[in-house]
Amino acid sequence: TRPYISEYIEKGYIATPKIENPHVESKAKAGVSKTLEYAHDDYSLALLAKALGDSAHYEDLMKRSKNYRNVFDKNTHFMRGKLEDGTWVSPFDAEYPYYEYMYREANAWQLSFYVPHDMPGLVHLYGKEKFEEKLDSLFSTPWNPKHIARNVSGFMGLYSQGNQPDHETPFAYYFIDKPEKSQAVLDKLMQNYFGIEESENALSGMDDAGEMSSWYVFAASGVYPLSPADAEFLVGVPVFDEVTWTMPNGSILNFTHKGKGRKLEEIKVNSESIEGYFIPFQLFKSGGKVIVETGKD
Repeated sequence: TRPYISEYIEKGYIATPKIENPHVESKAKAGVSKTLEYAHDDYSLALLAKALGDSAHYEDLMKRSKNYRNVFDKNTHFMRGKLEDGTWVSPFDAEYPYYEYMYREANAWQLSFYVPHDMPGLVHLYGKEKFEEKLDSLFSTPWNPKHIARNVSGFMGLYSQGNQPDHETPFAYYFIDKPEKSQAVLDKLMQNYFGIEESENALSGMDDAGEMSSWYVFAASGVYPLSPADAEFLVGVPVFDEVTWTMPNGSILNFTHKGKGRKLEEIKVNSESIEGYFIPFQLFKSGGKVIVETGKD
């Protein structure tokens, strides 16, 4: 069973213990990280319950999947630790990497966008303008070199490409209808944070279970599984003119990039324009053609 699950169910979050002057290696529950991950787990289980026709568990789990809201501080606009009595952990430094205290291998900046199963709900919590402002700051505010933590590396501003906890964040601009801002970040990461030359590091951080490599393959191919439990993929702009996926069942899905720029303007599936930015996983099974059209940057 998941650690602290009883507390999570009872409170709607996993509490952070009171520790005077916590530092990078202060051991605790990583309650914010676990609350966010459990909320995503609940959403995934809710989809399973729905598929099994179990409406009672579906409704309960979907309700619990909103528990990420319980660690969102509307005053600071950060995911923040809560004490047993429901008050916020204080003092609070959003840039400090409380490695296992409130967060796990991350800080507040890197985890305050981790709601892959309900990004529209997260945008609503922030407010659209504040959401965009926060994202802009994430990728532009310099990382404090005194804040050193194991495995947290490869910085673009306060974003860490070298570790997994915030790898969904470059795609977050899609949810305020600005995919071009996501693409600009993605292109910079792919160009500058991965290398194949003998004098360079091939990866910007640790490749846990091949995740770092997989992130690059998906981003470069122009398609990304943002919310893994959902049978849909977010479409971006490939770095190649053409990408072909050959599936185990023999089906072939072809992606073609048309245009000189990197600003996403239209997505066509089998010659038909689609609304939004997602394609169904079924398309990989059935095969077909996806055309990604871009305009001038």
